[in-house]
Amino acid sequence: MNMEKRSICPIACTLDLLGDKWTLLVLRDIVIFKKSRFEQFLDSPEKIATNILTDRLHKLEKAGLITKAPYGNHRLRMAYTATEKGKSTVPLMKEIVKWGLANIEGTGAMPPPAEFESPAQK
Repeated sequence: MNMEKRSICPIACTLDLLGDKWTLLVLRDIVIFKKSRFEQFLDSPEKIATNILTDRLHKLEKAGLITKAPYGNHRLRMAYTATEKGKSTVPLMKEIVKWGLANIEGTGAMPPPAEFESPAQK
């Protein structure tokens, strides 16, 4: 993805890609909760709007974090999957989960699938 960088700082560049209110949550749903279809993303508890979901899926695809392929008999229905680059965000998400659990009261309502848990959590 060729996006205009405001600096060479890796934190700034990562936040420019993943740091808005929705992008990392959509990627979470694909990578951790194994969602792949538009209507599945709409069922997430955060209640993303359809226009924003469409935009974030396009953004993630353009950045090479996900791919899409038609499914079923309708050529416009797409299934989304994480690329290796997208899957490489799992350690980042794990660290965000750990920080949130340790520092934000009331977190922890969405238990991750077993394969996302670290051996220490099991």
